[in-house]
Amino acid sequence: LLRRAMGKKKPEEMAKQRSVFVEGATARGVREAQAAHIFDLMEKFAGYGFNKSHSAAYALLSYQTGWLKTHYPAAFMAAVLSSDMDHTDKVVTFIDECVHMGLTVLPPDVNESVYQFTVANERTIRYGLGAVKGVGQGAVEAIMQERTERGPFRDLADLCHRVDLSKLNRRTLEALIRAGCMDGFGLNRATLMHQLPAALQLGEQSTRAAAAGQVDLFGLAPAEDTTPSLPVEVLPDWSEAVRLAGERETLGLFLTGHPIAEYERELATIVSGRIADVASGKPVGETPRFGGGRQVTIAGLVLEIRRRGNRTTLVLDDRSARIEVMLFDDVFQQHRDIIARDAILVVEGQLRYDEFIEDWRLNAKKLTDVDAVREREARRIALRWPANGNGARLVGELEDVLRPYTNGRCGV
Repeated sequence: LLRRAMGKKKPEEMAKQRSVFVEGATARGVREAQAAHIFDLMEKFAGYGFNKSHSAAYALLSYQTGWLKTHYPAAFMAAVLSSDMDHTDKVVTFIDECVHMGLTVLPPDVNESVYQFTVANERTIRYGLGAVKGVGQGAVEAIMQERTERGPFRDLADLCHRVDLSKLNRRTLEALIRAGCMDGFGLNRATLMHQLPAALQLGEQSTRAAAAGQVDLFGLAPAEDTTPSLPVEVLPDWSEAVRLAGERETLGLFLTGHPIAEYERELATIVSGRIADVASGKPVGETPRFGGGRQVTIAGLVLEIRRRGNRTTLVLDDRSARIEVMLFDDVFQQHRDIIARDAILVVEGQLRYDEFIEDWRLNAKKLTDVDAVREREARRIALRWPANGNGARLVGELEDVLRPYTNGRCGV
């Protein structure tokens, strides 16, 4: 019973066991003060503790990984990313850690990347093709084998011509384009996606020709590569929103930017901190099962919306981490007009650690659209200038700036 109380870290259970322990010890001739001291040691251990053999193993592992992270940061983080490349939430956190460490994470590239994350140089990591959603190991191995045997791919047509399309289908190629894996070909992603049907057709033709055993008139294989080229019709590139949406769909995160980036400077004075800083680590000691927690304000992009009964759960992302936000039905109904996927929201509520999901969760009380926050925070601007300055000139220039907006729209 004592061991169970220690494991559950329940103070009221430990209090009951204290009286049992002390009474039993004194009944056997142990001084009450000594028995209470021994129980104090066990109670302290119940808060958070390890036996010595466990502590020694942790210490050694901590020292080794700390040494590697210090002296070989890119190699260490590439290994960490590769070990959890199937878990997007962890990859998001690790990529953010790379940024904090001053490391550069290069996008995936069909001519440079392998299946796992790799080291490009001492301060640079190359994204692994295996971390692209919709791209299986067989497709990556086919790309790598052809690249190793015959050199890098020149363009999209060359890729479709040389790689077995039974392992590299249309959906896989679309995922590679959206993830930025073909940016190295020198064309924007909109143009590459436009070229894809024609490139696939050329690739299928070459595959059929190879299967039929076609050679030249004298039965000899071609002396040099005869990959047909595609006419290049350069289209306007996708908007940043479309490009980033494609990255999130294929990589699970925004790699070349984030929709919240343009608001970060303004939000810094409004929120309690970034999600990774506000909801970090696991609290020591007992956490309330319901209610409780601390009042915080966070901001993030809505990635998911899930409805279950009278509760709604949002997943917010602010580039540093993700967090679940729970809304009871009254809160949801009050703010339903601004709750939408890809909306950037400022959320106020109670932050607490949820033992069931083993992560932090925010119980929302109030939600505000980021544009509404901008409007609220920019109701007035106070300008000051020294008495010996040219005040009349400043007022005149200010009048010229503000006059077009005195129609009532902005409340000038």
